[in-house]
Amino acid sequence: MPWTAVGVAVALAFTASGCGDDDFANEPREPLPITVGTTVSPAHVSVSPSRFGAGPIELIASNQTGRSQRVTLRSESIKGNAEPLEQRTGPINPGDTTSLKATLAQGTYEVSAMSRAIAPATIRVGPPRKGARDQLLQP
Repeated sequence: MPWTAVGVAVALAFTASGCGDDDFANEPREPLPITVGTTVSPAHVSVSPSRFGAGPIELIASNQTGRSQRVTLRSESIKGNAEPLEQRTGPINPGDTTSLKATLAQGTYEVSAMSRAIAPATIRVGPPRKGARDQLLQP
C-alpha cells in the first residue's frame, strides 16, 4: 500500500510540473507614481518638482492662505492623442493638505488655486518615465 501512495505522489508531481509550459509575454509595467508637492500661498502656487517624465503622479496640495482653497490641475498643451485633463481637489482649509492622483502625458500643465489673485504654477512633463518592470516589491 505505501508503494502505491508513493507512485501516486510521483505521478501527480510529474503532472503538475507540466503545467505552465506555455510561454507568455510580460506586459510592460507603468512607471511608479511620483509625489509632486504643491503649496498655495497668498501670492502664488508653487510646485516641486516642476519638471519630470510622463506617468502617474500624486499631487499633495498644502493651503498656506487664510481662506479655504481648491487646487486645479489642468492640461494646457499635450502631445499625441492624449485626452485633455482637468482635475480639482475639494476645499482645502487653511493650514490643511489634500491630494489628487493623475496620470500625466507629455506636455504642459497648470496648477492653479481658486482665487484669481494667486498666480498659478506650470508643470512641464517630458517623455514617459522608465517603467517599473525591474523594481522589486512593488504593487
